[in-house]
Amino acid sequence: MHLVYPAVLAALLFCVGVYGVLARRNTVLVLMSVELMLNAVNLNLVAFDAWLRDAVHAGQALTLFTITVAAAEIGLGLAIVLLVFRTRGTADVDRLTALGDPAEAAAPEPGAGAAPSTQPEGQAA
Repeated sequence: MHLVYPAVLAALLFCVGVYGVLARRNTVLVLMSVELMLNAVNLNLVAFDAWLRDAVHAGQALTLFTITVAAAEIGLGLAIVLLVFRTRGTADVDRLTALGDPAEAAAPEPGAGAAPSTQPEGQAA
């Protein structure tokens, strides 16, 4: 088996995934692009395992581990995206700059305009 064909296909898949991560604004499409990049890595692992004729099949074992990590990543990622969409009303990556509640970010801090007191709390002046 020639190693060039799966390596070129994996490189193309990885490049499409990188483009998707950098160019997309929708969080679900960004997660799908990360999955494309992980699948390119899986393809390389299996291709090099077959090319090297490894008796232990370490490439295939690492591929199964990568698939497990990718499944957990996509599950947690989609849960976070759904939670953010419910609270913020958008899944746009550019609008998700702060992790806190947007209502708290707009409200001024209590006592922000007052001068700090030199008296300890609980004592009257």
